[in-house]
Amino acid sequence: MKSPLAIALLLTSSIDAHAADLPSPLEDMDFLWNGTPSPELYELGRSLFFDPILSGNQNIACATCHDPARGTGDGVSLSIGEGGSGFGPERVTQDGVIGRVPRNAQPLYNIGARAYTSMFHDGRLELDHMSGFPSHLRSPAKEQLPEGLDNALTAQAMFPVLSAVEMAGQPGENPVADAVSKRDFNRAWRLLADRLAATPAYSDQFVVIFDDVEAPQDIRFDHAATAIAAFETVAFRSDWSRFDARLAGWPLNATEEAGLDLFYGKAGCSSCHSGPLLTDHEFHAIAVPQIGPGKDQGPDGSYAAHSGYPHRVEDQGRFNVTGENADLYAFRTPSLRNVALTGPWGHNGAFASLEDMVRHHLDAVASLASYTPAELQPLDTVIQPVRSRTGVSYQALSPMQRSTYDLRDIWVHSSERLRNEIARANTLAPVDLSDEEVSSILAFLETLTDPTAIDRSYLVPTVLPSGLPPQPGRDDACLTDIVPWVGAKALPGEAEDLPEPRCDDRGDKIQQ
Repeated sequence: MKSPLAIALLLTSSIDAHAADLPSPLEDMDFLWNGTPSPELYELGRSLFFDPILSGNQNIACATCHDPARGTGDGVSLSIGEGGSGFGPERVTQDGVIGRVPRNAQPLYNIGARAYTSMFHDGRLELDHMSGFPSHLRSPAKEQLPEGLDNALTAQAMFPVLSAVEMAGQPGENPVADAVSKRDFNRAWRLLADRLAATPAYSDQFVVIFDDVEAPQDIRFDHAATAIAAFETVAFRSDWSRFDARLAGWPLNATEEAGLDLFYGKAGCSSCHSGPLLTDHEFHAIAVPQIGPGKDQGPDGSYAAHSGYPHRVEDQGRFNVTGENADLYAFRTPSLRNVALTGPWGHNGAFASLEDMVRHHLDAVASLASYTPAELQPLDTVIQPVRSRTGVSYQALSPMQRSTYDLRDIWVHSSERLRNEIARANTLAPVDLSDEEVSSILAFLETLTDPTAIDRSYLVPTVLPSGLPPQPGRDDACLTDIVPWVGAKALPGEAEDLPEPRCDDRGDKIQQ
């Protein structure tokens, strides 16, 4: 057995050995607004992030699927968006949905870092100064995206409100959804801005905060998007983990150091999960199994032929943005910050455990072949549009229709031919690791957890300027509405800067 001195010398030598590999710690200048937008802009964005007023039917908010108590996700593989009721794994369909959200709700930790110049799992929104669009951004909105959006995060906040399955709702339900169905995005954004302008408790804030808003009618949706981005930059900054202490020179324990050694060495994890955010911001095909309805992409028509639904079920990832064969089934390298908190894992939440996600990297093609599809949130009621001369109405699918509809969730993975296409696109080389080495890597990944990120329920407001109930809900008996201003990073031990203890879903006290 090694003596404490020998272990200490071993850890010190490991630190020295990896000094050239490890990134520099994150600093304020690495974030938009240098990490410190004005408190007024932050507070406006905070309200908007939790407010259903930005959805077509005023029944869902950004935070419904990006819950600060659930790793800034919702704890499920594929969310139930517009038309659902409840939160997280307990969310169910209410009046019926047209389908589930086809990709996993992305974690938001450190999303305000300047290094993020593209957004979404496929990077379909990205800075592109050669694009020819006034916004200097390439996006699904093309020329409709307004000028003046000087960062990708602000631009990203413009898009969930345009998704029928996420926030907009269905044609015939509300004017925003009607505009979206006609791809008149400017009208959809204008309608939402008009709602804010008609709400004095909001419009007064916009007039004070933005120099180009002199009266409520001057409010544009990109003003709201800017505020949301400012809030996300501060609220979800997360660089207070033991890994951050390691970057400052403090050793981990022996098992964690062994995992770090593998991560930056033999296992090759850092070839993609690099830099202080532990992502190269690139897109890679690693044969993650497809579950869920897909993104209506790809040439395969077998599901449509079988079911009668004119729906394509493949999700071809980055290829649908670039059209380059090298990008088939490629998805963004996720940041590993707080990775232990952000399951299920994969662009579609295919893996229910972090260990399964890690082991997939050892032999991605074999993992794909042996994969058993994850159980998805049940959709109690699925509806379809019925068009007539008087407009559009919606009716629930019959039992026979449901049986073929539900096949889309497993169609791709159930097809050997389509599985093989995903396997052929794989670029991840096999790695030979022992069970002990996998355990060491998992131990290292746990050091990426910032303890202040485990539950940030204190961010949820008690009341909103719209008068609507915030989503997700909160237990006022346990949660404080005194939110610490974290524009300037606190130091460990400054307890007065932290919120009071709060309750989890079971009513147990959680000490911040």
